[in-house]
Amino acid sequence: MPIKSAPESSNQTAPPDRRPAAGGAEPASPPRPVSPAEAAWERDTLAPALEQTPERDWDFTTLSSLPIRRLYTAADLPPGFDFERETGFPGAPPYVRGIHPTLYRGRLWTMRQFSGFATAEETNERYRYLLSQGQTGLSVAFDLPTLMGYDSDHPLSEGEVGKCGVAIDSLADMERLFAGIRLDQVTVSMTINAPAAAIWAMYLVAAEKQGLDLRRLSGTLQNDILKEYIAQKEYIYPPAPSMRLVVDTIEFAARQTPRFNPISISGYHIREAGSTALQELAFTLRDGMEYVEWTLRRGLAVDEFAPQLSFFFNAHSDFFEEIAKYRAARKLWYRVMTERYGARLARSARLRFHTQTAGVSLTAQQPYNNVARVALQALAAVLGGTQSLHTNSLDEALALPTAEAATIALRTQQILAYETGVTNTVDPLGGSFFVERLTLDLAAGAEAYFRRIDDLGGMVAAVERGFPQREIADAAYQYQCALERRRKVMVGVNEFATEEQPLETLYIDERVRARQAERLRRLRAERDGGAVERALAALRRAAGGETNTMPALLDCVRAYATLGEISEALRSVFGGYTETSIT
Repeated sequence: MPIKSAPESSNQTAPPDRRPAAGGAEPASPPRPVSPAEAAWERDTLAPALEQTPERDWDFTTLSSLPIRRLYTAADLPPGFDFERETGFPGAPPYVRGIHPTLYRGRLWTMRQFSGFATAEETNERYRYLLSQGQTGLSVAFDLPTLMGYDSDHPLSEGEVGKCGVAIDSLADMERLFAGIRLDQVTVSMTINAPAAAIWAMYLVAAEKQGLDLRRLSGTLQNDILKEYIAQKEYIYPPAPSMRLVVDTIEFAARQTPRFNPISISGYHIREAGSTALQELAFTLRDGMEYVEWTLRRGLAVDEFAPQLSFFFNAHSDFFEEIAKYRAARKLWYRVMTERYGARLARSARLRFHTQTAGVSLTAQQPYNNVARVALQALAAVLGGTQSLHTNSLDEALALPTAEAATIALRTQQILAYETGVTNTVDPLGGSFFVERLTLDLAAGAEAYFRRIDDLGGMVAAVERGFPQREIADAAYQYQCALERRRKVMVGVNEFATEEQPLETLYIDERVRARQAERLRRLRAERDGGAVERALAALRRAAGGETNTMPALLDCVRAYATLGEISEALRSVFGGYTETSIT
């Protein structure tokens, strides 16, 4: 039976937010003043309504467990809150309202569908299809062996080749992947981390073989190894040499590929591992700060490389919290880059980000519900000012997307762009008392996490001590408890469940591995084995010294060394890594 709720406040002050004191969050905010008009509304309008219709017995909180007031007014903003200074205007510091003055009135976000399965030829066919349907950028999904730096014929690759993405073993596969697609005419995002430098080298050499100027290439390499240790666990080498490889790519990009982003600092996988929106915001930006600090120690000036840093966020189901998260991220990054690192170029302090709707929110039960989830999550990303967007397909809780499901996901973006009117104005929710308060709360909570991580000696040190991992594990546990107690609802899972027919899905069989293994056999027989060995030896020397490894990686790729051979050469110098268990 519902429990009747009393009014939130007397005619003096509203009570404090009773925010959980978990992790890096700030203490509960103090009571806020209540105006005479609000007090009169509580007495004359609210109280009789509650007598007649009590509020639901429900947790009125965000997915991050931030309590939500019944009503937000100007009193929820700090005393003397200067909207023009704290929030500003679009395209102007502190970029809360967006990094472009006109946002989508000038150019729509880049529409990407994360795609990759089976062989390079099959994925190439999907790319061509999606481009013909109006997709405006490519996003490459790699299979698990590629993500872990193994060739398709390695024993540990068995059962995984082509299953969660495309198999890329060598430059030959990269050439097949983009056959007939001019790489200077489409932006390419590649979701690869531990072997990112080697895969990027393959992409760059593939562009060379198309006769293209590398300085004209645009796209993004994910290359965020810190979140692998924190969340996704697809690492190969220990943290320090892994960070060295990331810095090598940042340095190379700053000097050789000025339009290509060498890293996409990724909160997405942190959120998928069970973090809150606040933790996603804090750990992602603090990862970005760590990359800046390591690159500065390399000797680059901040304005040499910061304009090419990009970010990748999750778009989850708590609509307003997600919008506030993106706004807070821009504000925090501006402050960090200008105040902490002394960036002078405007481009260095503008946070640019890609968004993907929340894979973890998709359900195998009643999969067509996922279409609605994805549409609302995508709307939050657009209202939050994303520069690029991937919308998940309805069947992704079960398998890789079918072409039909991927098309529906793309059409969702196109409907948002062309039918809803949400692109007509910049930051339409700016000035909302609720959104502005959430933005402030998330920013304050993230800054508290920054201080804790600084006290631990930085993000690498924090990761080695398991701090962000524990915080995320605790948050995931709390959310699961809320689901099991039905304090949070997933429609079709813990409420409104029904009997349903199985959905037809895409299946990748073991013939993909056999084809890849045969290609590898032919490649090794036909290439110049001596040139491969010389290139790998030069890579080992570079890895063991202090020179940038990218030139040596490019030479290995040009000799058609395989990804597995390159990864093993680096492992022989750097060693492998096993995570210490967290208790």
